[in-house]
Order: sequence, then C-alpha cells, then structure tokens
Amino acid sequence: MRAVIQPDPSNTAPDSLQVGDIPRPTPGPGEVLIRVTAAGVNRADTLQRQGNYPPPKGASETIGLEVSGHIATIGPGVRDWKLGQPCVALLAGGGYAEYVAVPAGQVVSPPEGIDLVSAAGLIEVAATVVSNLELAGLQRRDTILIHGGAGGIGGFAIPYAKHLGARVISTAGSEEKRQHCRRLGADVVLDHHEDWAAGVRDAAEGGVDVILDIIGAKYLHDHLKLLATGGRIITIGLQGGTKAELNLGLLLAKRASIHATGLRARPVSEKTAIVNRVVEKVWPLLVNGTIPLAQERRYPLAAVADAHAHLDSGEASGKLILTL
Repeated sequence: MRAVIQPDPSNTAPDSLQVGDIPRPTPGPGEVLIRVTAAGVNRADTLQRQGNYPPPKGASETIGLEVSGHIATIGPGVRDWKLGQPCVALLAGGGYAEYVAVPAGQVVSPPEGIDLVSAAGLIEVAATVVSNLELAGLQRRDTILIHGGAGGIGGFAIPYAKHLGARVISTAGSEEKRQHCRRLGADVVLDHHEDWAAGVRDAAEGGVDVILDIIGAKYLHDHLKLLATGGRIITIGLQGGTKAELNLGLLLAKRASIHATGLRARPVSEKTAIVNRVVEKVWPLLVNGTIPLAQERRYPLAAVADAHAHLDSGEASGKLILTL
C-alpha cells in the first residue's frame, strides 16, 4: 500500500518525507482495518519527523495520529462495525497511509453532515482539548489562557472553553490571526511578539485559573506568576523547550498545580473513554455550529512535504489535511 516514509531518518527536513510502499497491516483481535480517506496533520507529526516524538512501543512507525475513512476489514471479536461504514479514528500512529489498523474502541462515527475529509481533522484536537480541560476542572466564570489561538488546538479550545462558560484570553502572532481568535469568541487577544504577559496581567487582575500550555519551558516563569490562587497549568506541548527553573515557593504560595499530559501513549481503555466523551460532548456542538469547523488547507498525500513545511513555517492557521 502507499504510505509516507522517511528513508533517511537523519534528514529531518520536510522534504525527507516521501510516498513509498509498505505492507498493508492486518487487524488483530479487537481491531478494525480502515481504508483511509484523509489524515489530519498535527504538530506532533512534525516532531516525529524530527526524531523528537517516537511512537509508543508496538505502534506503527508511520506518521499520523488521526484519520477518516471506511471500515475495510473487521478483526476477531469486533461486533459494533460493519464493512464500508464511514468512521474517524484516534491513532497511536500509522495515519499517513492507504490503510491503518486501529483498536475498535478508538473508532467512532463522524459527526452527522460533516464532510469525511474535514472529519479527518477533528478527533485528535477534540480528544486533546476535552480530556485536558476536564483534567483542569475548567468551570463557568474561570479565566483561561490559550496560546496559539488560531492554530489547531487553540482554534478548537477557544469556542469549547466559551461553551463551558469560561472567559478566554488568547495569543496570536498576526493581526489576521488575532481577528480570527476574536471571531472564535476570545474575550481578550494579545500579540505574542509583544509583552503578552503584561497584557494578561492587565486583563485578569486576580490571575488566570487555567493555562492550556503548548509552549513549556520558555513561558514557565511567566505562567507561574500569572496564575491565580489555586490555578492550574496543563502542559500539553513543548514548543518552547523542555527545561526551566521552577520556583516551588511561588507554586506553594499560590496552592497551584502543574500537570503535564500526553494522549498518544495512553492505554486503549483510556482512549476509548476519551473518544466516547468527544462523541457525547463535541459532535453535537460541531453539528449545530457552536464550534465552527476550522479553516482548512488540503494536500494530496504526495504533497506531504509541502504540508509539513507550511506547518513548520508558523504561518499555518486552522487545520492541515492530507487526502488520499
């Protein structure tokens, strides 16, 4: 089958990705085989290409954490799916390919009325945001700081947090992206090229209750100072590095917490529970327009290097999708 390969792992540039032939997977017990229609492109995919985010043990080496498609083969013990049914799936890897085998619990029907290609870019970001805002215990009237509001995570997190009744402060790099954040419902939008931390302090005099942190080390000191008493930092990305000095005294004085989480390596049982919550909580919001579909840029599989180069550039807004 056709799939994206990286023949020379020492070359980590986008053009290291090529389309080649690899064996078609066979679904094991409790798995289904999906004939892929489209695959979402995520920041984690670029990290894997760069050698910084290897797949969990036993997962496919092929890049790709979410797909849409149709059920092609049903493995032993699977009873809830029929051949040819449309679906979307959360993966540990393997998405940039014509076929992917995945535990059936991580496969769900797409939202009603949403194009199957667009649906390919929904499950990873929805699962990430829903699971982490639940972990943060985001409440009505809480203030949340969301960086990169025009990106894949931010563009979903802003309207979802507003749906939960939170006040949203976001950052973005260009005026066009900041306008997009405002259209999504952000109450305050700041230029991350300027003194965004001062802007957050002005906008939230008592501090922020939750920070959905995609940056990591670079912003740790500012984030800790910006927290309200009892505030929570939920670190889900490390775009700003992995190591920084932590002032435990300030953390203690604020009775605050820092929780770092990942989705990819979680056991199937946890992923199954998360995708079921996405279907329950998020699919209706997408269908009725409470959460708008992200801006999209689609690429054929053969243009995977172009997709990764665009994401690396920092100019990408919304969602990038590979079509098969």
